[in-house]
Amino acid sequence: MTEQPEAHRIATLERQVRQQRRVFGVVATFGAIALLGGFAPSTRDVIRTRGIVIVDDHGRERILIGAPIPAASNRLRTNMARAERTWASRFPDPKQYMRWYAGYRHSMHGMLVLDEQGQDRVAIGDSTPDPNIGKRIGASTGIVVNDAQGFERTGYGMLTVAGKDRVVLGLDGKDGNEAVVLSVHDDGPTGLTVSGAGRQSIFLGQSPTAVAQGGRDSSAGLVLRRGDVEAHRLSTDDARRPD
Repeated sequence: MTEQPEAHRIATLERQVRQQRRVFGVVATFGAIALLGGFAPSTRDVIRTRGIVIVDDHGRERILIGAPIPAASNRLRTNMARAERTWASRFPDPKQYMRWYAGYRHSMHGMLVLDEQGQDRVAIGDSTPDPNIGKRIGASTGIVVNDAQGFERTGYGMLTVAGKDRVVLGLDGKDGNEAVVLSVHDDGPTGLTVSGAGRQSIFLGQSPTAVAQGGRDSSAGLVLRRGDVEAHRLSTDDARRPD
Protein backbone atom coordinates (compact mmCIF):
# COMPACT_ATOMS: atom_id res chain seq x y z
CA MET A 1 0.00 0.00 0.00
CA THR A 2 3.03 2.30 0.39
CA GLU A 3 4.34 1.81 -3.19
CA GLN A 4 1.47 3.58 -5.00
CA PRO A 5 1.71 6.90 -3.07
CA GLU A 6 5.48 6.85 -3.55
CA ALA A 7 5.13 6.35 -7.29
CA HIS A 8 2.55 9.14 -7.39
CA ARG A 9 4.92 11.55 -5.66
CA ILE A 10 7.71 10.66 -8.09
CA ALA A 11 5.45 11.29 -11.08
CA THR A 12 4.36 14.60 -9.61
CA LEU A 13 7.97 15.68 -9.10
CA GLU A 14 8.84 14.73 -12.69
CA ARG A 15 5.97 16.86 -14.02
CA GLN A 16 7.14 19.80 -11.93
CA VAL A 17 10.70 19.44 -13.21
CA ARG A 18 9.45 19.35 -16.83
CA GLN A 19 7.34 22.46 -16.25
CA GLN A 20 10.26 24.30 -14.64
CA ARG A 21 12.46 23.38 -17.60
CA ARG A 22 9.89 24.76 -20.03
CA VAL A 23 9.56 27.97 -18.00
CA PHE A 24 13.34 28.33 -17.79
CA GLY A 25 13.64 27.78 -21.54
CA VAL A 26 11.10 30.52 -22.27
CA VAL A 27 12.84 32.94 -19.88
CA ALA A 28 16.25 32.14 -21.37
CA THR A 29 14.93 32.69 -24.90
CA PHE A 30 13.46 36.09 -24.10
CA GLY A 31 16.63 37.03 -22.21
CA ALA A 32 18.77 36.16 -25.22
CA ILE A 33 16.50 38.17 -27.51
CA ALA A 34 16.70 41.18 -25.20
CA LEU A 35 20.48 40.89 -24.93
CA LEU A 36 21.02 40.58 -28.66
CA GLY A 37 18.56 43.38 -29.27
CA GLY A 38 20.76 45.67 -27.18
CA PHE A 39 23.53 45.31 -29.75
CA ALA A 40 21.34 45.45 -32.82
CA PRO A 41 21.13 48.70 -34.79
CA SER A 42 18.08 50.71 -33.85
CA THR A 43 16.83 54.21 -34.54
CA ARG A 44 16.38 54.56 -30.78
CA ASP A 45 20.19 54.82 -30.50
CA VAL A 46 20.06 58.24 -32.20
CA ILE A 47 19.46 61.21 -29.91
CA ARG A 48 17.57 64.01 -31.62
CA THR A 49 17.62 67.27 -29.73
CA ARG A 50 18.16 71.00 -30.24
CA GLY A 51 20.81 71.50 -27.61
CA ILE A 52 22.86 70.07 -24.77
CA VAL A 53 24.36 71.91 -21.80
CA ILE A 54 27.08 70.20 -19.76
CA VAL A 55 27.82 71.61 -16.30
CA ASP A 56 30.77 71.06 -13.96
CA ASP A 57 30.62 69.80 -10.38
CA HIS A 58 29.69 73.33 -9.20
CA GLY A 59 26.76 73.59 -11.61
CA ARG A 60 28.51 76.05 -13.95
CA GLU A 61 27.74 75.71 -17.66
CA ARG A 62 30.97 74.59 -19.32
CA ILE A 63 30.09 72.99 -22.69
CA LEU A 64 27.29 74.13 -24.99
CA ILE A 65 26.29 71.95 -27.94
CA GLY A 66 23.51 72.78 -30.34
CA ALA A 67 22.23 74.20 -33.60
CA PRO A 68 22.36 76.92 -32.46
CA ILE A 69 24.09 76.48 -29.10
CA PRO A 70 21.83 76.96 -26.06
CA ALA A 71 21.97 80.10 -23.96
CA ALA A 72 24.08 79.98 -20.80
CA SER A 73 23.48 82.24 -17.81
CA ASN A 74 27.18 82.45 -16.93
CA ARG A 75 28.49 83.09 -20.48
CA LEU A 76 30.26 86.46 -20.38
CA ARG A 77 29.91 87.28 -24.08
CA THR A 78 26.12 87.35 -24.01
CA ASN A 79 25.93 89.43 -20.83
CA MET A 80 26.25 93.02 -22.07
CA ALA A 81 26.94 94.46 -18.62
CA ARG A 82 29.79 91.99 -17.94
CA ALA A 83 31.18 92.50 -21.44
CA GLU A 84 31.29 96.27 -20.91
CA ARG A 85 33.00 95.93 -17.52
CA THR A 86 35.52 93.42 -18.90
CA TRP A 87 36.49 94.87 -22.29
CA ALA A 88 35.15 98.37 -23.00
CA SER A 89 37.76 100.22 -20.95
CA ARG A 90 40.54 98.73 -23.10
CA PHE A 91 39.41 100.85 -26.07
CA PRO A 92 39.76 104.62 -26.63
CA ASP A 93 35.99 105.12 -26.84
CA PRO A 94 34.23 102.53 -24.60
CA LYS A 95 30.74 103.68 -25.62
CA GLN A 96 31.53 103.32 -29.30
CA TYR A 97 33.01 99.90 -28.64
CA MET A 98 29.78 98.76 -27.01
CA ARG A 99 27.75 100.06 -29.95
CA TRP A 100 29.93 97.96 -32.26
CA TYR A 101 29.81 95.04 -29.83
CA ALA A 102 26.01 94.96 -29.97
CA GLY A 103 26.27 93.88 -33.62
CA TYR A 104 28.82 91.10 -33.12
CA ARG A 105 27.81 87.49 -33.74
CA HIS A 106 27.84 85.49 -30.49
CA SER A 107 25.87 82.41 -31.53
CA MET A 108 27.04 79.41 -33.56
CA HIS A 109 26.10 75.93 -34.69
CA GLY A 110 28.44 73.43 -33.08
CA MET A 111 30.21 73.20 -29.72
CA LEU A 112 31.46 75.94 -27.41
CA VAL A 113 33.67 75.35 -24.35
CA LEU A 114 33.53 77.91 -21.50
CA ASP A 115 35.98 78.32 -18.64
CA GLU A 116 35.05 78.77 -14.98
CA GLN A 117 34.53 82.51 -15.47
CA GLY A 118 32.20 82.02 -18.44
CA GLN A 119 34.74 83.10 -21.05
CA ASP A 120 34.56 81.49 -24.50
CA ARG A 121 37.71 79.34 -24.78
CA VAL A 122 37.17 76.91 -27.70
CA ALA A 123 34.56 77.14 -30.45
CA ILE A 124 34.11 74.46 -33.11
CA GLY A 125 31.38 74.79 -35.69
CA ASP A 126 29.66 76.75 -38.43
CA SER A 127 29.96 79.60 -38.19
CA THR A 128 32.12 80.51 -35.22
CA PRO A 129 31.40 83.66 -33.17
CA ASP A 130 33.00 86.98 -34.07
CA PRO A 131 36.10 88.00 -32.12
CA ASN A 132 35.36 90.40 -29.25
CA ILE A 133 37.36 93.11 -31.06
CA GLY A 134 35.43 93.22 -34.33
CA LYS A 135 33.27 91.42 -36.86
CA ARG A 136 34.77 88.88 -39.23
CA ILE A 137 34.89 89.83 -42.90
CA GLY A 138 32.92 86.66 -43.62
CA ALA A 139 31.30 83.68 -41.94
CA SER A 140 33.98 81.22 -40.78
CA THR A 141 33.61 77.46 -40.46
CA GLY A 142 36.29 75.88 -38.29
CA ILE A 143 37.85 76.15 -34.84
CA VAL A 144 38.76 79.15 -32.67
CA VAL A 145 40.83 79.21 -29.45
CA ASN A 146 40.67 82.20 -27.08
CA ASP A 147 42.87 83.19 -24.15
CA ALA A 148 41.69 83.56 -20.55
CA GLN A 149 40.56 87.16 -21.23
CA GLY A 150 38.35 86.05 -24.12
CA PHE A 151 40.58 87.36 -26.92
CA GLU A 152 41.12 85.15 -29.96
CA ARG A 153 44.67 83.80 -30.17
CA THR A 154 44.47 81.17 -32.90
CA GLY A 155 42.03 79.71 -35.34
CA TYR A 156 41.70 77.55 -38.39
CA GLY A 157 38.80 77.92 -40.74
CA MET A 158 37.33 78.59 -44.13
CA LEU A 159 35.74 81.96 -44.82
CA THR A 160 33.59 82.98 -47.74
CA VAL A 161 34.12 86.59 -48.81
CA ALA A 162 32.24 88.01 -51.80
CA GLY A 163 31.52 84.49 -53.00
CA LYS A 164 35.16 83.39 -52.83
CA ASP A 165 36.63 80.95 -50.30
CA ARG A 166 39.64 81.55 -48.11
CA VAL A 167 41.30 78.81 -46.04
CA VAL A 168 43.22 80.41 -43.18
CA LEU A 169 45.34 79.27 -40.24
CA GLY A 170 46.09 82.23 -37.98
CA LEU A 171 48.10 82.81 -34.81
CA ASP A 172 47.44 86.15 -33.12
CA GLY A 173 49.69 88.21 -30.88
CA LYS A 174 48.77 89.47 -27.43
CA ASP A 175 47.71 92.80 -28.98
CA GLY A 176 44.99 91.01 -30.97
CA ASN A 177 46.68 91.49 -34.34
CA GLU A 178 47.53 88.58 -36.61
CA ALA A 179 51.15 87.56 -36.03
CA VAL A 180 51.44 84.53 -38.32
CA VAL A 181 48.97 83.67 -41.07
CA LEU A 182 49.05 80.78 -43.50
CA SER A 183 46.38 81.31 -46.12
CA VAL A 184 45.03 80.12 -49.44
CA HIS A 185 42.70 82.58 -51.22
CA ASP A 186 40.66 81.57 -54.24
CA ASP A 187 41.00 85.12 -55.56
CA GLY A 188 44.16 86.36 -53.87
CA PRO A 189 47.58 85.54 -52.50
CA THR A 190 48.62 82.12 -51.24
CA GLY A 191 51.40 82.00 -48.70
CA LEU A 192 52.76 82.78 -45.24
CA THR A 193 52.64 86.24 -43.65
CA VAL A 194 54.60 87.08 -40.49
CA SER A 195 53.95 90.44 -38.80
CA GLY A 196 55.84 92.08 -35.95
CA ALA A 197 56.31 95.29 -34.03
CA GLY A 198 56.42 98.56 -35.92
CA ARG A 199 54.12 97.19 -38.64
CA GLN A 200 56.97 95.20 -40.10
CA SER A 201 55.94 92.12 -42.08
CA ILE A 202 57.22 89.33 -44.27
CA PHE A 203 55.24 87.62 -47.00
CA LEU A 204 56.44 84.40 -48.58
CA GLY A 205 54.23 82.98 -51.28
CA GLN A 206 52.50 83.72 -54.55
CA SER A 207 50.31 86.63 -55.58
CA PRO A 208 48.01 86.70 -58.61
CA THR A 209 48.19 89.31 -61.35
CA ALA A 210 45.82 91.68 -59.58
CA VAL A 211 48.18 92.21 -56.64
CA ALA A 212 51.53 91.48 -58.28
CA GLN A 213 53.95 94.32 -58.70
CA GLY A 214 53.15 96.24 -61.84
CA GLY A 215 50.23 93.94 -62.61
CA ARG A 216 52.29 92.12 -65.24
CA ASP A 217 52.29 88.46 -64.23
CA SER A 218 51.61 86.41 -61.16
CA SER A 219 54.54 86.70 -58.79
CA ALA A 220 56.09 84.23 -56.37
CA GLY A 221 58.76 85.10 -53.86
CA LEU A 222 59.54 87.04 -50.69
CA VAL A 223 58.35 90.55 -49.75
CA LEU A 224 59.53 92.58 -46.74
CA ARG A 225 57.41 95.57 -45.67
CA ARG A 226 57.71 98.35 -43.12
CA GLY A 227 54.18 99.58 -42.71
CA ASP A 228 52.83 100.27 -46.18
CA VAL A 229 56.31 100.68 -47.65
CA GLU A 230 57.89 97.75 -49.47
CA ALA A 231 61.46 97.50 -48.19
CA HIS A 232 62.66 94.54 -50.21
CA ARG A 233 61.34 92.10 -52.78
CA LEU A 234 62.80 88.85 -54.05
CA SER A 235 60.53 87.68 -56.83
CA THR A 236 60.35 85.31 -59.75
CA ASP A 237 59.87 88.47 -61.81
CA ASP A 238 63.53 89.23 -61.09
CA ALA A 239 64.74 85.93 -62.52
CA ARG A 240 66.56 86.22 -65.82
CA ARG A 241 64.28 85.16 -68.61
CA PRO A 242 65.71 82.80 -71.24
CA ASP A 243 66.79 84.50 -74.48
